[in-house]
Amino acid sequence: MRIGFVALGRMGSAMARRLLEGGLDVTVFNRTAAKSDALAAAGAKVAKDLAALCGKRDLVITMLPSDAALLEVALGEGGLAETMAAGTIHMACGTHGVAAIEKVNGGHGRAGQRFVAAPVLGRPELAAAGHLTIVPAGPAKIISELQDILERLGNVISGAGEDPAAATAVKIAHNFVLGCAIEAMGEGMALVRKHGVDAALFHDVLTRGLFACKAYEIYGGIIARQDWDNVGASVVVGLKDADLALEAGARAGVPLPSGQVWRDHLAAAWDKSEGARDWSVMALEQFRESGLER
Repeated sequence: MRIGFVALGRMGSAMARRLLEGGLDVTVFNRTAAKSDALAAAGAKVAKDLAALCGKRDLVITMLPSDAALLEVALGEGGLAETMAAGTIHMACGTHGVAAIEKVNGGHGRAGQRFVAAPVLGRPELAAAGHLTIVPAGPAKIISELQDILERLGNVISGAGEDPAAATAVKIAHNFVLGCAIEAMGEGMALVRKHGVDAALFHDVLTRGLFACKAYEIYGGIIARQDWDNVGASVVVGLKDADLALEAGARAGVPLPSGQVWRDHLAAAWDKSEGARDWSVMALEQFRESGLER
């Protein structure tokens, strides 16, 4: 299968590199040409524009940072809907809102193209090892055609049915629960620290007992070490995820009060010019509110 990849950021680059390591034919495009240099050195072809990217491609994967970027790349002038051949598959792997995914799905349908949403769950280091969880949704025939690609990128594939928007809802809900977990860990660690307990000990208690899972292991460790610059998803990304969750909740009539709490902590970090730090820095805001210097 001939693959085009519109890759931005560490996650998209790690995924594209993973496909290259599997011997797949990968062409990449980034509007900032220099950002494709490392992938070119790893064996990727580099397209000068989206039209060149889409030429003779069977699949185009996007890993984009926002709904605005997705809509521009997919439906804008000279975008995928205008340049992909009929029957070509567009697989969107980023975190996007339900409305944006529905617009992109409709645009590709009108152009005779095929579309699936396949948001990925995990951090860039997991992507590099092929250990992502992927939640694909779209027509079963398309998902079947993409099975080898999905299994190259992830070790857990959890299909969400034939409506691409369903996969988006799963990813939004996943990030919402993860954000709440980070917020809860920050509050718990602030509490034990105020009682003179090492946060690392509390992290050990959490991860060797009831919460022996990746979220508590990875993010709990970051919080205990205060390793805010070990960035998987930044404050900017976390704010986007919070807004998507709150928007999806409002759209479906589901109140999400916990989401507002961790959004407020991320917004406070942003106000302190910490937007580039890992979104677990929301725990640092909890520490500050608790009278802990660090």
